[in-house]
Formats: sequence, C-alpha cells, structure tokens
Amino acid sequence: MNSRVLLVEDEPLIAMMLEDFLEALDRQCAGTADSVSAALPMIEAGAIDCAILDVNLRGGEKSWPIAAALAERDIPFVFATGGADDMIADEYRDRPILQKPFTMDGVEKALDALA
Repeated sequence: MNSRVLLVEDEPLIAMMLEDFLEALDRQCAGTADSVSAALPMIEAGAIDCAILDVNLRGGEKSWPIAAALAERDIPFVFATGGADDMIADEYRDRPILQKPFTMDGVEKALDALA
C-alpha cells in the first residue's frame, strides 16, 4: 500500500487539507514541499511510497523535475491540476491526474490507482 505520501503543493491551506485527507485515509504524509528545490532533497532522502504533485507551483515553476526524480526511482505519482490535460508535459501524459478541487474520495481513488 502507498502509505507514505509526498505532497507537493504551493498553497498552504490546500496542503493542510490534503494532510487531513491522508490522515483520514490512514496514510502518512511523508512531507510537504512547495517548490522543486524543497521537494528534491525529500525524494533523495527516501521513505516515500508515492506522491501527489501540483503541476503549477509558485512563480510559474512546474513540477517536471520532481516527476523526473520520482520516475527515476520508480516511485508512483499523480499530478494535481485544475486545468486541462494539455498542461501535462508529453512525457507524463500517461500518469494519473487528480482534478482540483480535491475531494477525499478523489484523493483516495488516485492513491489507490497507484498501488
């Protein structure tokens, strides 16, 4: 089971809501990052089973380097986006999408699909 989940989300209130969802779903938050530079050391440190990646981070930053680091380590992840699928970089179009606004049911289904 994907129990230790890395959250990459630049909106603090949304990140806190996702942490609450994980707790209610009996999953553990492996850490929360709001940028590529914050997330990469967490991935390097290990102890992550899967991740939820917000596509668009602060300052126009995209989460593609995080996705690449996870893919290199065979750690499954889902992209979180409020936009159309065409925002996803071509090499990641086969990855699952979690649509915003988040629901606990949506988060649970997305994580279960990664198992």
